[in-house]
Amino acid sequence: MKVILTAVNAKFIHSNLAVRYLKACTADMDYDCSIMEFSINDRREKVLEAIAMEKPDAVAFSCYIWNIDYVRSLSRHLRLIRPECAIIYGGPEVSYDPELFLSESEGEFVIAGEGEETYRELIGGMLCHSAGRELMAESIGALGIRGLFTKTAEGISCGGAREPMEMDRVPFPYDDFSSLENKIVYYEASRGCPFTCKYCLSSTTHGVRFRSIERVKSELAYLSSRGVSLVKFVDRTFNCSRDFALGIWEFLIGLGGTTRYHFEISADLLGARELELLKRAPAGLFQFEVGVQTTNARVLSNINRFVNFEDIREKVCELEKLRNIKQHLDLIAGLPGEDLASFRKSFDDVFSIRPEEIQLGFLKLLKGSKMREEAAGWGMVHSPEPPYEILSTRDISYEELVLLKRVEEVVDKYYNSGKFGSTIDFFLRRFDSPFGFFEALAGFFHRRGMLSRNVSSTDYYKVFLEFFEESFGGDSLPLREVIKFDYLRFNRKRWLPDFLLRETDREIERRIRESRGKGVHVEKFFIDILGFLENGEVKRGDHYLTYDEENDIIEGVPAAELQGL
Repeated sequence: MKVILTAVNAKFIHSNLAVRYLKACTADMDYDCSIMEFSINDRREKVLEAIAMEKPDAVAFSCYIWNIDYVRSLSRHLRLIRPECAIIYGGPEVSYDPELFLSESEGEFVIAGEGEETYRELIGGMLCHSAGRELMAESIGALGIRGLFTKTAEGISCGGAREPMEMDRVPFPYDDFSSLENKIVYYEASRGCPFTCKYCLSSTTHGVRFRSIERVKSELAYLSSRGVSLVKFVDRTFNCSRDFALGIWEFLIGLGGTTRYHFEISADLLGARELELLKRAPAGLFQFEVGVQTTNARVLSNINRFVNFEDIREKVCELEKLRNIKQHLDLIAGLPGEDLASFRKSFDDVFSIRPEEIQLGFLKLLKGSKMREEAAGWGMVHSPEPPYEILSTRDISYEELVLLKRVEEVVDKYYNSGKFGSTIDFFLRRFDSPFGFFEALAGFFHRRGMLSRNVSSTDYYKVFLEFFEESFGGDSLPLREVIKFDYLRFNRKRWLPDFLLRETDREIERRIRESRGKGVHVEKFFIDILGFLENGEVKRGDHYLTYDEENDIIEGVPAAELQGL
């Protein structure tokens, strides 16, 4: 029997943990099992061809909000091309109302909830009852496999709910790295969440289950030994158990290697012991994702998040001082009771911390979540199609959410890229708030049609000059020099675009190169760029800026000091 476990990921760099679990938990069974991974950006006819040409007896799809429409389409076409092939669905998008989904789909089976043990029993049943797709479904439906919904000519049957499994019974899924080059490797040390946020499906289950810490250490050591670039933990709140988190972090700090590790944490739970330990982490070893969502205490209460933003701010700022951990802070627009003014304040509060990244997300009313049940009471209108994103509430309009979508784009491009820090600082001094700046920049992009077309990398710098002219007029020379600084810092090329070029004293440039090395790029600046960065002031006067490409050093040299060269 030949089964294809199929994953349609959101991006090429993603990998699918679920299908690897399923293959690993049936590794001792006598059947032909293979994994095929794609992304939603792949052409559907090519994906269909790749699956159908394998002539499988069954295809299992991993279903999420970002790929369910894609999966439905593949299923319909697969049924036409390979009518004898059984179709299996699993994952969060089909687990809430599996009977309805199965009645409207082409498939025979839905695995609801945690799927490892259910899938293993399903494969066992298929190996014993393989006399045609319809007869096989009838036979398996009669087995009463827990967690499995089966469609037959008589209707849909269910074997009942399956109890959550012990985490140490979940198999290690990575015995084959052939398909993981240049991809994120996902890892799971625990399941469940101690919190009950209304918008999250984790709130529908209770308690947290952990793998044994020694097993986690052993598996992480194996991943590190294989040279994995990034391991992203899928644990909902990694540090909900202080001793567990401390044990893993201490182990990884001592492990060495080049692998980086990404964790979703609750910053307010960090204590003195964690902060003292994290000081020892090599720069770049850890990156933390912190779900702030909103800084409005009333809105936090509306979604069952009982945390004080000031506690988050305190701990995030302490981590920032360490300068060794990249932090990614999340906000969610469209939460119940939050209007545009409140969201603006939340953004400014988070921006004041200056984390490495700020993610603007939009509320999704997931099937089975408490938030969807309460949607009418908050005047929420959401898309009826996946990903069920919020369109408006009684507190925030559709037009305001569209504005926030535009702000999200420019924040991601300009702030999260980390390439425009000096230029952003230049503008922030001219606006009442960080949100006001990004809102104005997003409006400029929209009016110029730059949010709906591709923009060249150099134009992303040039647009600041045009934005300055429209917003303030006047002398843009200081800004041009600041842009030049950012450009040289993050574009290691021996040339500048025309809009940043100035007449340079080539004789002095030659002397600087001779005195400082051949790998030095020299540009003349009208302002003391380093003085601007350090003191926030623009100092008039010609300076030369040298950029040592090999050592990644930028230095400002006043023109008056070059007379003796």
